[in-house]
Amino acid sequence: MSVASKYIAHEVEEKWYKYWMENNYFHSEVDEREPYTIVIPPPNVTGVLHMGHMLNNTIQDVLIRRARLKGYNACWVPGTDHASIATEAKVVAKLKAEGIDKNDLSREEFLEHAWEWTHKHGGIILEQLKKLGASCDWERTKFTMDEDMSASVTRVFVDLYNKGHIYRGYRMVNWDPQAKTTLSDEEVVYQERQGHLYYLEYNIEGSDEILTIATTRPETILGDTGICINPNDERFSHLKGKKAIVPLCDRVVPIIEDEYVDMEFGTGCLKVTPAHDENDKVLGDKHNLEVIDIFNDDATLNSFGMNYEGMDRFEARKAIVKELKEKGILVKTEDHLNKVGTSERTGAVIEPKLSDQWFLKMKELAQPALDAVLQKEVNLVPEKFINTYRHWMENVRDWNISRQLIWGHQIPAFYFGDGKEDFVVAETKEEALQKAKEKTGNADLTAESLTQDKDALDTWFSSWLWPISVFNGILEPDNKEINYYYPTNDLVTAPEILFFWVARMIIAGYEYRGKKPFNNVYLTGIVRDKQRRKMSKSLGNSPDPLELIQNYGADGVRVGMLLSSPAGNDLMFEEDLCKQGSSFVNKIWNSFKLVKSWEVSSEKEQPESSRIALEWYKARFQKTLREIEDHYKKYRMSDALMATYKLVWDDYCSWLLEMVKPPFGEAMDEKTYNEVIAILEDNLKILHPFVPFVSEEIWQAIKERSEEEALIVSSWPKMTDFDEKVISEFAVAAEVISGIRSIRKEKNIAHKEQLQLQVLNNENLPQTFDPVIRKMGNISDLEYVEQQVKGALSFRVRSNDYFIPMAGAVDLDAEKAKLEEELNYTRGFLKSVEKKLSNERFVNNAPAKVVEIEQQKKQDAEAKIEAIEASLKALEV
Repeated sequence: MSVASKYIAHEVEEKWYKYWMENNYFHSEVDEREPYTIVIPPPNVTGVLHMGHMLNNTIQDVLIRRARLKGYNACWVPGTDHASIATEAKVVAKLKAEGIDKNDLSREEFLEHAWEWTHKHGGIILEQLKKLGASCDWERTKFTMDEDMSASVTRVFVDLYNKGHIYRGYRMVNWDPQAKTTLSDEEVVYQERQGHLYYLEYNIEGSDEILTIATTRPETILGDTGICINPNDERFSHLKGKKAIVPLCDRVVPIIEDEYVDMEFGTGCLKVTPAHDENDKVLGDKHNLEVIDIFNDDATLNSFGMNYEGMDRFEARKAIVKELKEKGILVKTEDHLNKVGTSERTGAVIEPKLSDQWFLKMKELAQPALDAVLQKEVNLVPEKFINTYRHWMENVRDWNISRQLIWGHQIPAFYFGDGKEDFVVAETKEEALQKAKEKTGNADLTAESLTQDKDALDTWFSSWLWPISVFNGILEPDNKEINYYYPTNDLVTAPEILFFWVARMIIAGYEYRGKKPFNNVYLTGIVRDKQRRKMSKSLGNSPDPLELIQNYGADGVRVGMLLSSPAGNDLMFEEDLCKQGSSFVNKIWNSFKLVKSWEVSSEKEQPESSRIALEWYKARFQKTLREIEDHYKKYRMSDALMATYKLVWDDYCSWLLEMVKPPFGEAMDEKTYNEVIAILEDNLKILHPFVPFVSEEIWQAIKERSEEEALIVSSWPKMTDFDEKVISEFAVAAEVISGIRSIRKEKNIAHKEQLQLQVLNNENLPQTFDPVIRKMGNISDLEYVEQQVKGALSFRVRSNDYFIPMAGAVDLDAEKAKLEEELNYTRGFLKSVEKKLSNERFVNNAPAKVVEIEQQKKQDAEAKIEAIEASLKALEV
């Protein structure tokens, strides 16, 4: 292949992604190899790529590409989630724009619109992931509403119900008035908001006495059915057994006693509204209070709202406060900081609501999943999340799994009467009919007698089965794929769904497979901007990922995303990181162009400088390979990238290629060239997980290769023994070369002008890299001397002195004057440090770290003085 003069990312990316797809490199089938499996956290079917997806999927692709190179049967299962609430909201909005009300449609008609929406918008995000280079097994793409996936959900529901884990109950739930559905406790986000405490006067029946009660929600007085006092509160002991009159609605309610009341909060009296507060409901049940729900499903007031019927709850609050003030019932108002529950889905303020819902008992099911993490059977990375996980699992509450939605998995419960227990749970209507006949003893029941529950299951109730159901492990628990690919290896996801999804998948894994669903959970950080704000469309601080790919190439963006994304810690993203990534890609490409530009001669001998340079780089590569392997093992992806980045940019491009490069106009010996190519191929293998496109492009341009020889399916470099000594010896040589270059730069001596170098080898260092020093420094004569050289410029590396004779070439007197000035300054600096360190009060009272810094300054100054004195001595003619 010819080498293009300029690397054009989008052309290269399109070409190789198509090539990988055509050759089916991403696809996995059960075979004799050890599997390496990842299941994608399924994004919302109607979603589009955002920066969080970019980070998450880049990490997954790095892991899967590396596994492929290491010889595993790599399988990355992609897919999307039906996202009940989000998708239904979008469909409802679309219908509204077309003048159609959801309530005017039958279930079947609405589902037609929902599927139409899904087919039109669904899967866009998966297509976008291809632009990033995601090497998913696209043939395995799953959707949580696929027929087999839906059947799996239904079977699990029926199974858990039959085991007594699922029940239907009339309980206080979290109600999202915007989505008009319940939410689980985990879907409620509590936010601190500035509100008010309103002090209201309640009349005592049959007397002139008035009772003042504080509330944060004055609109709910219309649902008050009791007043509660603490039996130990002497202030109110005379009210025992009496009744109060609720303002505005004049409802007469009993005054009850309960130690639940906090005597210190507000006035020490509590108004009880059982329909709108969980704790009030407990009090109401205990004391047989009436339950009055004053809200419609959209949180407008119903007929109990009297004059405020049909008004939104917050508007009603303002109007009711105004009326209370006008009637002299509102005594005073105080500022009060409230924790307000909001919907994780819509952002709406949650309304506590009594409702018949389906619940899954969690305590017993959660125990194996808790033990698995505490005993490190499932590893959380980083481990700091273990305590958070434990706290949630130890305090887990029953999961409200029903949602008042059409889009989703319809609950497989079938009703045949009006009684509370007049239902059966079954996978099909036919099975339900048989069960209903058995339950009622009525053989004349027909399918038309049964009505299926209208509610849908919580979306998470399908995604908690994801690692099992994508391999059909629920419907066919002993099929070859589930037995081969499960448990999966790594899960890459965000900490905010540790409980929504991760914990529940572990629970499902132990319940339905008797084993964990994955070995490791890598928890990424949140992508934030420079001001530490979470990137979001609403804030306008999130770049368009596809635009970034267009501007910097997919490889550049991948590097940019991973340059600073340690597990569990937030990534402070800025576009310059992608620019840096793009520069790295160009550096790799330009270095390849340099190699391909060399002429090669089979007749030339390999120079000693090239031989030792290649020996050094191979050792350096092996040492870095071990570092990289360790970083991967510990899921330090950013560190693995940085180690690779430095090896390729610094050691390979900046040092090795310069050391072996033939003199201008000359050819390179064949032995060196072949070794450089072999080194380049190993470099490409460790680069490939991070920059798959440019690495494949170069790999294929090196020579003609068959489909079986593509980089994506080549083999990871093998670890071999290496000589640590050659690495440390080169480190000294590099300092010597830098010293020579500094003198050239300072004295404006061109590289083509040869210099002499004389060495006072005080440390008796090996002379292994002398040929490299000669070449890189353009040294005509390198000589070892027994004493200091006079009339020369010098520098020191370790304890060795290096002299470059310059008699007549530079003004020695001016050079001396400059060094003496620097020497006097350094001596003065040393004196000030010594004075500080001789002060006992400072040494005894200052932090140890501060004293240590001062001692280091002293040592550095002494070493510098010694080096300057040696340089001055060398200048004496």
